[in-house]
Amino acid sequence: MPMNIEPAPPGSWRSPITLDAVFADGLGLSGVSIRGHDIYWLESRVAEGGRSVLVRRDGAGDIRDISAAPMSLRNRTHEYGGGAYALGGSSVYFCNDDDQALYALSLATRQNDLLADTAGMRYADLIVDARRRRLIAVREDHSVDGREALNTVVAIALDEPHAQTVLQQGADFYSSICLSPDGQQLTWLSWMHPNMPWDGTTLWIAGIDSDGALRDPLCVAGGDAESIFQPRFSPRGELVFASDRSGWWNLYRWRDRQIQALHPMEAEFGMPQWVFGLSLYGFDRAGRIVCAFRRRGDSQLATLDCDSGELTEIVTPYRDIGELQVGDGFVVFVGGSPTQAPVLVKLDLASGRIEVLRRASPLQIIEDYVSVPQAIEFPTTGGNTAHAYFYPPRNRDYELPPGVKPPLRVINHGGPTSATTATFNAAVQYWTSRGFAIVDVNYGGSSGYGRAYRQRLNGQWGVVDVDDAVNAARYLVERGLVDGDKLCIKGGSAGGYTTLAALTFRDTFKAGASYYGIGDLETLARDTHKFESRYMDSLVGPYPAMQSLYRERSPIHHTERLSTPLILFQGLKDMVVPPNQSQAMFDAVRAKGVPVAYVSFPNERHGFRALEANQRALSAEFYFYGRVFGFVPADEIEPVAIENL
Repeated sequence: MPMNIEPAPPGSWRSPITLDAVFADGLGLSGVSIRGHDIYWLESRVAEGGRSVLVRRDGAGDIRDISAAPMSLRNRTHEYGGGAYALGGSSVYFCNDDDQALYALSLATRQNDLLADTAGMRYADLIVDARRRRLIAVREDHSVDGREALNTVVAIALDEPHAQTVLQQGADFYSSICLSPDGQQLTWLSWMHPNMPWDGTTLWIAGIDSDGALRDPLCVAGGDAESIFQPRFSPRGELVFASDRSGWWNLYRWRDRQIQALHPMEAEFGMPQWVFGLSLYGFDRAGRIVCAFRRRGDSQLATLDCDSGELTEIVTPYRDIGELQVGDGFVVFVGGSPTQAPVLVKLDLASGRIEVLRRASPLQIIEDYVSVPQAIEFPTTGGNTAHAYFYPPRNRDYELPPGVKPPLRVINHGGPTSATTATFNAAVQYWTSRGFAIVDVNYGGSSGYGRAYRQRLNGQWGVVDVDDAVNAARYLVERGLVDGDKLCIKGGSAGGYTTLAALTFRDTFKAGASYYGIGDLETLARDTHKFESRYMDSLVGPYPAMQSLYRERSPIHHTERLSTPLILFQGLKDMVVPPNQSQAMFDAVRAKGVPVAYVSFPNERHGFRALEANQRALSAEFYFYGRVFGFVPADEIEPVAIENL
């Protein structure tokens, strides 16, 4: 510890958590699979422009890349992808990001052979039907201009000429394909517009005929008011799934054509299916379920006996657990904690021993510079309470001058049906180690707190989320923890809309940053991709029947009420929130004479992947607040062109 702690205004503190430390060599960890004692996963590498690489750790502990550049294992089905590869006997079958074609990668020769390159087709949820020498996948057909993409379940022959056969069609969406252990049954989820998968899905099971066609499809569970998550067959062939029919995503078993709750509790054993291939449970060799569930925002690992219903928690240091797969005597998952960035870990089920296989960040965490989040529950509109994580500023070398309180940066996650967690985030620590406080809000509509909490946002997008962001800030101001005159707000995608709405329709915040945010709900309703094209029916109301409400809640139509400095960030290849949204907001705010900046990235899509884009966005936002709040950053930051300032 230093002998003297220097009083200095927030924003001017020097920190070892630099831009390089935040992003350099960072990895996204996903797509975990197990075959025998070999463990496979995907690494999205910031230093390689976000290229997604398949990595294997063999039974001897040797870790090496399986896929080679320029291949990137990523699909764009639903625009968000997932389920982009499947393990075969001697090959890996995968979708390539650049052309969205299907390839077979030989594990022996590392040669890539083309399986399907039909223009306009995208594939997800790949599984191998070894008995019939074929892949089964969700196919999204974009081949006809002017027509909504067509989703089906297809079989793709692994032998020449790789013929494709439609197995299931008629629904707007499909996901979660799973083959029974004996290869004689297939299960899947489907849903129709205007539902999203966390609103209402239907669980199906069918037999498979000798010619590979599906036989006698049967609806097992689900509907417009029930969301099903991750159907799986147990080792003895019983169908298990998570359902929120009780108000919480709990686990159920379909046995003798009856649905049985395995362990009812107020906890979430499921999550919103923004991407394909999500996994929160699997089966060990004894047939027990090994699962992760979320309770009051935090994850817990456990085993569940399907016959007795006994749930036994497994103690781990992680408060966020996902990408869970179960092997022979072990479980692999991605875990994170307030003092540890996401890691890929292997946990021995007999001893509880944990082995870290890969770290998402090489950053060496220095405890005295790390702000540990405090879970807070605060009062909000309608007599309700909402949830957030509060991070006070922390840097062992500095303290605030007497009487000075830190500025507050309010973060709104995307989705909006998503959630933030308490996992260590170096980008958050970049701010707190420089004197800012952070509150990361799980506003009404967020997942992890039950179906009723998710549904608070129904018909109230732009109201409930904004109220919760405002009330989180007020709660901290009233407790004397932050400076009420230096409140700023940030969000990406749907969180960007919340940010723009808060700046336009409220007077709480003094500055804000929108990352690929939505300024015009009407334009989004007309222009966005199929998966979310009817999402706003539940969030706002049917369009165009409720056009007036869309206009009422769109910041772009009320810029006369916006008098707060704003910075916007946008990828110009974004197909989820088109770039015209940010451009229109920038033009309108600039014309009004309010300080505004616009930073665009020509090669980025929805969510920034490249190292340079992520570093530029973070530093530019910090620089912008320095100009607005009047502090001088200790770091040298490339200036941002700010209009009207």
